[in-house]
Order: sequence, then structure tokens, then C-alpha cells
Amino acid sequence: MNSFLLSTSLGTFALRDSGGTGRAVVLLHGWPESSYCWQPVLPFLPREGFRYLRPDLRGLGDSERTDGLLPYHKNSLARDVLALLDALSIGSCVLVGHDWGGIVAQELALLAPDRVSALALLAINVLPNAQGNALARQTLRGAAGRSLWYQTFQQLPYLAEAMIPGNEEVWLRTFLRFADGRPFPDETLAEYVRTFRIPGTPRTSASYYRTLKADMTRWQGLAGRGFGVPGLVLHGTADPVIVPTYFVGAEACFSQFKIVSLEGAGHFLMEERPEAVGRALGEWLGEAQSVER
Repeated sequence: MNSFLLSTSLGTFALRDSGGTGRAVVLLHGWPESSYCWQPVLPFLPREGFRYLRPDLRGLGDSERTDGLLPYHKNSLARDVLALLDALSIGSCVLVGHDWGGIVAQELALLAPDRVSALALLAINVLPNAQGNALARQTLRGAAGRSLWYQTFQQLPYLAEAMIPGNEEVWLRTFLRFADGRPFPDETLAEYVRTFRIPGTPRTSASYYRTLKADMTRWQGLAGRGFGVPGLVLHGTADPVIVPTYFVGAEACFSQFKIVSLEGAGHFLMEERPEAVGRALGEWLGEAQSVER
């Protein structure tokens, strides 16, 4: 596995590359993590015939920190990934995204459908699925909605910049826990603390949420659209944010659809259930490949 900084037409991004000449599978991380989150899953993914690419999204991990909000709109982040594919001379790929990475993957699939052959979404809703999204919003208006306080915190101007520096570990420990309350392993947490201490990260991290209102307004226009490729949804039944009602009706958005529910798992599936995630992705990759043939 090679780790390096890659300069593209839109910026400089950290990339972990398994190497090889197999089919490109791009694994996109969510917030507040980095491409490191896929590390526990890799031993359980099929090796032969696949090349796994794990970029750090803009403003997180070891990728560049950029001023302003425009680069953090999710369609802008999708263009970052597209520029990365261009820099690597990769035509089409399988996209796998967790959390915000799943949103970016969907944005890219809509922006450049010819570049995406299959789409897997982990612990994130399906943007064009109006039925499921409406049902989930009703659920989250109740007690479950209190788990979204961190979004409001980061949307307030300058609050994250004022309170997080010097308290990165405390901040991350608030979120990086398994469904049963156990904290992440010390080694894993230390890696995320390291990158969160890079100057500017509280601001760039918060920018993912400061652009959310505008993103959501645009997403309302996606209702009824489809991706036209095989899709997988993988979620934990104990996820406090991405509740199961999000996926009612999701099958209509894909040419072929599969959903895998991990009983009792929370939001951070790759760290909590790495073997189950790896095996589910591996099985689906084989199925998606056979459909294309």
C-alpha cells in the first residue's frame, strides 16, 4: 500500500493506494475521520482483481485546508474526487462512501454517471429517495433528533474555531464511540487527533456543516432521480443519526439494489464491524461485476 500526496487540477490530496491494475474501487470516508477509517476493513476485502483508492477529502485527514465555503459544498467535493480520477487516468470506478463520503459519492454519480459503475453507501441516506428521507425527518424530530446537536454547534460562526483547538481529543471522543458506548481504540483515536490538530481543521471541518443548508436546498430537486447502477446500502440498526426509515423506498433509485442491516451496530461501521463490512462489500462487488458482464 502506497501513501502519498497527489496534486490535481483542483488541489493537493492525500491518497492511500493499494496498487495493482485491477478494477478501481474508491473508498470515501466521512466526518470527522480520514481515509484511515478503512484500515480495519482492508483484510476482509477481495484483493485479486481490485485496486482500492482511499483519498482524504478536502479539509480533513492530510489533504489541503482551503479557505472559504464554496469548496465544501458536496458537489464541489465530488469534483475533487473526479479531478483525482483524472490525475490517475482512471475512467470509471466503483464508489463506496461512508457518512459525508457517501453524499460525495452520490454527487459524483449524478455529476458524471459515466465514471461510476456501481455505488455503495454506508451509514448515509440516499439523496433522491424522497419517501425515506421524509419518513426519517419525522423520526428525527423526536428524541433521536437530539443526537444532531453537533451540526448546530459547527454551523455557528467561529464557535468551532474558538473551542476545539487544544481540545481535539475531547471533541473527537464525543463522537468516536461504538453503539454500546465503548470508545475507539487508542491507536485509531490518536490518528484522528493528529490530523485534527493540523492548523485550520476546526474551520474546514465545520465547513462541511456550514454549507449544509444550501446543499439541502439543492438536494430537494433530486427527488425521483436515479443512479442507473447497482447499489448497496449498509447500515447499523443502532445508528442514532441515520435511522432505518431513511431506506424505505431506496430500491427505486438503483438498477439493482441490496441492503445489509448490521444488527446493533452504530454509525462508525468500519471500526465497529470491520469483518462484516468487508465481507458484505466483497460479496456485493462480485455481484455488481457479474451484472456488468
